[in-house]
Parts: sequence; structure tokens; C-alpha cells
Amino acid sequence: MKTIRYTACASAVMGLLSGPAIAQQAPAESARNAQPLPTVVVSGSVAERRLDEAPYAASVIDADTLRGAGPMINLSEALNRVPGLTANNRQNYAQDLQLSSRGFGARAPFGVRGLRLYTDGIPATMPDGQGQVTHFDLASAARVEVLRGPFSALYGNSSGGVIVLVSAPVRERFAELDLDAGSAGLRQARLAAGAPFGDGWEGQVGVSRMETDGFRPHSAARRTLANGRLAWTGARDQVLLLASDIDQRAQDPLGLTAAQFAADPDQTASQAGQFNTRKNAGQTQLGARWRHRFDDGGTVSESVLTAYAGRRSVTQWQSIAVGAQTPPGSGGGVVDFSRDYDGVDARLLWRLGTATLVTGVNLERQKDDRQGYENFLGTGASQQLGVTGALRRDEANEAVTREAYAQVEWPLTTTLSTSAGVRAGRVSLSARDRFLGNGDDSGSLRYDYANPAVGLGWKLAPSLLLHAALGRGFESPTLNELAYRADGQGGFNTALRPQKSVQQEVGSKWRGTDVEVDLSAFHVTTRDEIGVLTNSGGRSSYQNVGRTRRSGVELSGAWDVAPRWRAQMALGTLRARYRDGFLTCTGTPCPAANVPVAAGNRIAGTNGGSAYAELAWRPFEAARDGELAVEWRGMKRTAVNDINSESAGGYGVLNLRARHGWTFGATRAELIARVDNAADRRYVGSVIVNDGNGRFYEPAPGRSFWLGLTLRAASPREP
Repeated sequence: MKTIRYTACASAVMGLLSGPAIAQQAPAESARNAQPLPTVVVSGSVAERRLDEAPYAASVIDADTLRGAGPMINLSEALNRVPGLTANNRQNYAQDLQLSSRGFGARAPFGVRGLRLYTDGIPATMPDGQGQVTHFDLASAARVEVLRGPFSALYGNSSGGVIVLVSAPVRERFAELDLDAGSAGLRQARLAAGAPFGDGWEGQVGVSRMETDGFRPHSAARRTLANGRLAWTGARDQVLLLASDIDQRAQDPLGLTAAQFAADPDQTASQAGQFNTRKNAGQTQLGARWRHRFDDGGTVSESVLTAYAGRRSVTQWQSIAVGAQTPPGSGGGVVDFSRDYDGVDARLLWRLGTATLVTGVNLERQKDDRQGYENFLGTGASQQLGVTGALRRDEANEAVTREAYAQVEWPLTTTLSTSAGVRAGRVSLSARDRFLGNGDDSGSLRYDYANPAVGLGWKLAPSLLLHAALGRGFESPTLNELAYRADGQGGFNTALRPQKSVQQEVGSKWRGTDVEVDLSAFHVTTRDEIGVLTNSGGRSSYQNVGRTRRSGVELSGAWDVAPRWRAQMALGTLRARYRDGFLTCTGTPCPAANVPVAAGNRIAGTNGGSAYAELAWRPFEAARDGELAVEWRGMKRTAVNDINSESAGGYGVLNLRARHGWTFGATRAELIARVDNAADRRYVGSVIVNDGNGRFYEPAPGRSFWLGLTLRAASPREP
């Protein structure tokens, strides 16, 4: 079956590459004369502003780029275009993406940590700092914004970087069907419909179903995602209602050792089949935002109230060995929790002469009902593995964040402006043990913080902006990081402290007639860095490892080489090092850290830098009307453990893409094809930091194909 899919996709690619150009309503001359609208960004600013005028490092991925980058299942498809950001598809839907910005978030063995995530202003990051992106509906996005550097600290706890999805408004009645097929048995169907209803109302609904066999044994997954959006716009008010629901079932193929990867990168660790490692996850979320504009000419210009609530449930069967579950303090080999979360944010926008000020308060809460079970039943020859056995853990976890914030933007002169802000708050984390047969492991921690940031922007010329910024960040341990003590046993890890950082950044933005270039340099110092102590069978414990330093340069740009040709590039370097020596674990079990880590070692999970480049031929005004492109993506080697005894090798891969669109009256069809890793290079796509079994390496697939078809019927809004 895979051979048939490969042949079909390859044939479609060749057809697009060699087929004759079909006449379009927007010819090449229109493309040459068209004046594109300036890209806008909301993240990091008190109000929407042009990206080239924002005095900080930020990037925007538009809807056309998202669609051309892949089947819009994972953010990693398009985020490799952002310098300084690592977005690895782990090819393992049981563990989510691996996202880090300037090295923040690199330690996460699952989920996203150290970054703040939002969809239309609704947080996808929990109060304890752990986030998920599986429910992001990329198909309905107008753009994805990425904020890096000091101003990300104004988003509060665990904000080493910020990723924001902004949905597209509904301007016309439409119905759309998307079909995707690709290598490793990938198949996806997506159906969406929307309409403006009149009197300021608009709505949109979408549902998708994705299934994949995975390119490794025991890596199949299926996901069902539904989203709804209802909005009303009046003379002074805007109301937005959002709803989403996701159900995902995924097998976990685990990582490979260096020897296993060298022998056969397509294999799966035997423990995955032995324990039937897998994860079931579901999430339902509702959100609302009310924006009111004051037109009386007073000081208060605007108010915004945002509220949301949701429930997330996860059951994960891990490969914890039976013998490792015998100690009384063990939490078992099955994780099972149900999480209720909610939050509210209220802000006011003030006009104070030429200055603009935003002030606000924020409250976020999560409550986890968490159990742990043995992953076996019985003993001896009749023993069953990979099942839900006896209860070994039962507790209630809670995280609450309370914050107040303010940010001002003030033009000092016609060419010089400043922006400054602070976000202060308190995060409270607690666990109440209800499984008392092995003692009471209850505990609680409370952290206070204040994150200031200040920046300057100097418009040296109409096309050139220089900027500089300084900020202080804060990152608390997550509930999962506090869930196991340093000895790997259950119980609240009260010894773990939050990490605090100071970020510095300077940069420039230049916009010429045919060229645009962004350049930034950064330096970050952190104390009490949180690092992985042990990581085995899907369970991790953490410790503070002292001081660290991160520095690097980020460069991105685009060049209209000729009327039909456009080149883009992104380059980021990262030097991330431990400044202090410490002790860690290298095997399992590990009752106490006993292996020294030298000062100067690379921070585990970070790479030395990454690069992206593409050259596209676009005979029409928009890429969706027709495009042929070649892409190259590279990454330097990645340290897999603190002692730097092993690393995932650097790599460079070549990708090809082609797309073409046809319009038939009110109906539009678009066909997109991609060949990823065209040279069929085998490399490590992501790593599992400090894995106690030495299974650090998660392989990337070889040459793969994808074909996407979009059918859209639309009619303009009636007057």
C-alpha cells in the first residue's frame, strides 16, 4: 500500500512540475505591480502594529506559507522558517512537538515548556508553565506570530518565547474540503464552512480526521479535531466565542540508542511492543473575548475581557520495568489524570497624550486529578504487561497564577520611541496525597516574581529601524517536574527552585524595494537553571543545575530576485553552556546523582544553530495560484545529555514543493505536492534529553511524499 501512495504522490509532483501553465485571472504583470499590505503583529505590543516597526525580534508565518509547508497537522511544518526557534517533529504523537526558543524549552521530554502559547488570545499554556499545541487549528489561521527575546517576559511565567495563532475572519460564505495523503500511511480529511450572517455576525466551524501508520513500527496515531468560531462586531464592541475539541490516540515507539539508530533507524525499541506503550488524550475548551472601544475622547480608549475554561484528560502506558515499580514510593507505570482549567484576563488601553498604556490583571487556575497504576497484572508466566494494574498513586494537584501587568509605548521624538513594561505575579503549586499507604507525599510551593522589560526603537531612515531591549524572565517548575523527587520516587519535589534569567537584545530591520532583512543578537544569563536529572521509560525528575549562558545571532530575509522569483532565508546561531559544574545521573535506577558535569558543557537538548533557505518561482500574484520551490533546512549537532558524551549529528535536508490553483466560477481547486528529504538522508529528528536507558534518539523519516487537495466553494457577502 505504501508503494502505491508513493507512486501516486510522485506522479502528482511530476505533473505539477511539467504541466503547462493554465491562464489565471492574476497574471505575472499584476504580481510585479502589486503592492502587498504590510505585515502586522500583535505579540509584544500594546496594540496591533506593523512588523517592520516593532522594536523587538518577531516573525510572522502567513496562511499561504502554512498551507504550502505541509498538511497543517503540526506547527513544525512551517516554524523552521523562524530563526532562533527549534521546532522538531518527533514523529511520535504520544509526545507532542519539541519546541524551544533560544534554548528555552529544550529540556521538555513531552509537551512544550518555557514558552507561552496562545490561540486568539486564549492561553494554551497552563498556569504551571506546560503547554500543548495539538488543538491548534492551522487550517483556519490567518497567521502565526513568534516573539523572541526580552519582551516575551511580559507574558509572565515560563515565557522564554511566545507563539500566537490568529484566526482569519470570515469575509464570505464558503464551504471547503481538504484531502491529504502521504508517506507512512498518512491520510487526512478536513471539512470547514463559514458565513457572515449580517448585522455584524459571522461564524465558522471545522472538523478534521487524521490517521497515520507511522514510519516506524508501533507509531500509529489518529486524531479528531473540531473547532467553532462565532463573532459579532458592532459600532463599539466586538465579541468572539471559540470552542474546540480534540481526541487523539497514539502509540509510542520510544527512542533508540546510538547503536540501534546506526543499525536500523526504522526500528522500534522492543520495550514499546512489550509494554504496548501508548497515550490517549482528549481536550475540550471554550473561550470568549469582549472588546469595547470608548469613543468619547477620554483617557480610556479600549477595554478587553477574555475568559476561558476547559478539561483535558490523559492516560499513558509507559515502559517502566516491573522491578522498578516494587519500591513503596513508586508511582507505577501508567499515568492517568483529568485536568480542569480556567482563566480570566481584563485589560484597559489608555491614551496619555502621545503615549499608549495598557494595564491589566490575569487569573489562571488548573486542577489535576492524578492517578498512577502499575502497568502489569499477575506474576510469572501469566503476567500481562502494558495494562492498567494496581493503584500506586492518587493525588490532587493544583496550580494558580495571579498577575498584574502594565506596558507603555511612548514616541520620544519623530524617530525615537520607547516601550517598557512589567508583569508581576504569584504562582502557587500544590499536591494533596490521597494514597497514604506509603506515607503522605503532599506538599506545596509558592513563587513570587516581577518581570520587567524595556526597549528602544530608532527609525534611522524610513526603511531602517534599530532596536535594543533588556528584560528579566521567570520560569517556575511545572507540576509534572515537581511530581517526582530527585531519587525518581513519587512525592512532591520541594527542593526544586524556579529559574530566573536576564535577556539582552540588539537588532535592526531594513525594508528595501526588493529586499527585507532582520538581524538580532542576544545574550541571556540564567541562574538556577532547571535541568533533567533522570529520564527513563517516560518518567522524568529534575534538579537545579546552577548558572547558564546563552548567546547567538539571528538573521532572516527575503529577496525578490526577479519579477517571478523570490528567495528567503533564516539563520540562527546558539551557544548555550553551563557556567557551573554539577552532578547528574546517567543510568537507571539512580538513587542519587553521582556523575560530574563540567562547567562549559553544552546545555542538554540544545543545538549550535539552524538554517533555512528557499527559492521559489511564482508566475502569479499569489503562491496559491502557482508555485515551484526548492527548500533546504539544516541543523547543527544537538547535545543529548549533560555530560555531552553523545550528540545527535548535524544534518541538511533538501525539500521540493509545487502547487497550482484553478478557479471555476465560484469554486476553487488547489493541488499541493511536497517531497521532503528528497536525498533520502537518515538523521535524528529530535532527542530525549538525559534518557536513563541511553535511548536518546528519535529518528526522522527518509524520503517522504505528501499530496494535498483543496476544494472551496464561496460566494461574496450580500450587501
